[in-house]
Amino acid sequence: MPQFAYTAKDQSGIRSSGVLSATTREAVLDQLAGRGLFPVQLEEQEEDRHARRVIVGGRVPFSAVESFTRELANLLTGGVPLARALRILAREASHPAAAAQWQAVHDDVAGGTPLAEAMGRWPKSFGPVYLAMVRAGETGGFLDLVLFQIADFRTRERDLIGKVKAAMIYPCVLTVIAVGVLIFCLTYFIPRFSAIFQQFNADLPLPTQIVVAISESLWSYGLPAILGLAMGAFLLQRVMVADAGRRWLEKVTLRTPAVGRILARFALVRFTRMLGTLLAAGVPLVAALRVGREAIGIQTLSETVASATDQVQRGSSLARSLARAMGLFPASVVETIAVAEETGRLDTELVRVADTYEKQLDRELRMLVALAEPLLLFLMAALVGTVVVAMLLPVFSLQDLIQ
Repeated sequence: MPQFAYTAKDQSGIRSSGVLSATTREAVLDQLAGRGLFPVQLEEQEEDRHARRVIVGGRVPFSAVESFTRELANLLTGGVPLARALRILAREASHPAAAAQWQAVHDDVAGGTPLAEAMGRWPKSFGPVYLAMVRAGETGGFLDLVLFQIADFRTRERDLIGKVKAAMIYPCVLTVIAVGVLIFCLTYFIPRFSAIFQQFNADLPLPTQIVVAISESLWSYGLPAILGLAMGAFLLQRVMVADAGRRWLEKVTLRTPAVGRILARFALVRFTRMLGTLLAAGVPLVAALRVGREAIGIQTLSETVASATDQVQRGSSLARSLARAMGLFPASVVETIAVAEETGRLDTELVRVADTYEKQLDRELRMLVALAEPLLLFLMAALVGTVVVAMLLPVFSLQDLIQ
């Protein structure tokens, strides 16, 4: 059972301290109240807290967090106190790790910890953007509204990411099939053909010689090549962890035709939807910009928003500040934001821009996949056809060699 170290005062103002065992902070507070003590400080002992973190450290599904957010918003809207609402959700959670984490959040909140701080102890379940919005809702007194907006935002975010992943499935499958067919041809059929040709001691055509050389190289250096590729992938991953490597990869990707445009549109949708949601929740513009840039997910583009945030803080308009980030904000979006600032409908227009560009992103993804499918099929047919033709060329002169 967890142990809690407390410091408390009695009715005479005399301080006392000690350690109590209880399942929750709320239970400790009840024990202190029964003794006529008023808590000044209450902390769960570190060993017990660490052991408890290990127990509840399982990964909570994305859907469970989304359901928790929406149900908590419903309970708060219905007038249920926060601590009681958290206890209800912890009791009704079907996922063990989720139930444990919701209970831990409840215990912290019942002990006087703000909700955002209690959630911040579980970063795998509650990200920085989530926590920033909860903190804003607690400060402004509209936590239920913010939680509804978080749930809606996460639902749209999941749908958008799902579209991107679904669009990549078929091209990836075609690529894997093409590579598998080539490797099978080069390692199984080619050695048998080349053994037949060697019996005639004749000069093979140049395409056939190239294909045979590649096949022999796969047999001789295939394993070292695989190990080398694995090592190269590992080193590349280590380089990408560094800030400079990640920036370089982002710049190369953003300059790639079609792919770079889709990534920029994806970042634009995430940023405008987050910024509009925060402004609708009553978060000040500068604070909303600082939180919204975290939703972009691309450091290179996020830096442009950071620069725009500094300009807004110095008194510049949002549209004029974002106009310099042409890689992320098209001229039409900047103009829309300028008009929205003048009419006082910035939050509504930002969400509308996100909806518009999300539909456009969906169309561009479909078009990209539609173009990629025949391109990959043609490439796969060309590679396999080249190997087949190269091996059939000597067959045409096989009769002359036999004679």
